[in-house]
Amino acid sequence: SIVVITGFALTTGLDIPTVGDMGTLPDALPSFALPIVPLNFETLDIILPYALALSLVGLLESFLTANVIDDLTDTSSDKNQEAVGQGIANIVAGCFGGMAGCAMIGQSMINIGSGGRMRLSSLSAGIFLFVCIILLNDWVARIPMAALVAVMIMVSISTFHWDSIRNLRRVPKSETAVMMTTVFMTVLTHNLAIGVVVGVALSAIFFSRKIAALIFVDSYLKESGVERIYSVNGQVFFVSVENFLNTFDFREHIESVTIDLTHAHLWDQSAVDAVDKVVLRFRRRGIKVHLIGLNEASATLLDRLTTHSSKQTIFKEGRVIH
Repeated sequence: SIVVITGFALTTGLDIPTVGDMGTLPDALPSFALPIVPLNFETLDIILPYALALSLVGLLESFLTANVIDDLTDTSSDKNQEAVGQGIANIVAGCFGGMAGCAMIGQSMINIGSGGRMRLSSLSAGIFLFVCIILLNDWVARIPMAALVAVMIMVSISTFHWDSIRNLRRVPKSETAVMMTTVFMTVLTHNLAIGVVVGVALSAIFFSRKIAALIFVDSYLKESGVERIYSVNGQVFFVSVENFLNTFDFREHIESVTIDLTHAHLWDQSAVDAVDKVVLRFRRRGIKVHLIGLNEASATLLDRLTTHSSKQTIFKEGRVIH
């Protein structure tokens, strides 16, 4: 299609934008040259935001491309090797005045669709691009931009999973919201990194709310009638502490309370604060409190951050900590 459209534009003399109108193509190999910049924090402050954005977008697109190609070829690629190789290649490219690059879904799909499965296909693509830019730059400069746009549109159409639109009604609304927000922010800001960051943050919020709803506290009164057992199941962290606190009855007339955390985990300062509130509120009413079943990580966090009296006995995995 590129050859046909280019030939038609040249023979008819159409005045349309071409590749050459976008800039001058190189006609020689680049030379090695280290960047000459001041090595200070001011330079770092200028470079770091762009470097982080480029690395984030590059790695995300490379990993996404690797997953897509793995599914198509029924293989398993080494993501760490891909990341390291991409980083080294971009450093070397920068020393020759080149721009950072990453794996591209469109080109990879075309490569796979054309039968390219081995490393030779990537090498051949690079050599062909080199020949076109250096040796055939005059001809490349005459290619109409409309031809390249048409090719990219067809690549987008062929690589887009149209089933994902039909499945929007079936998937959870939270996932649909994350996808639509990511697309909207990317289009609005013209920055894929911002769209990805917003999407990840929104996904984390939805995930934390789902996890917070999965905390359960069962309780029963022992035969003596003076001791209640609370069994906590789930993850206790800043989002779920409200549900955790609302499950305890602080007005019940009993002598002692045992809180079993065998099937729970304390994740942060908010979780420790919630446990402290429970212990202190029971103590104000003269009720003894025992914590049992703490795993190693939860017990360590509680020991380090707790504010209730150290005289409180805590049972951890069958052992007593004073």
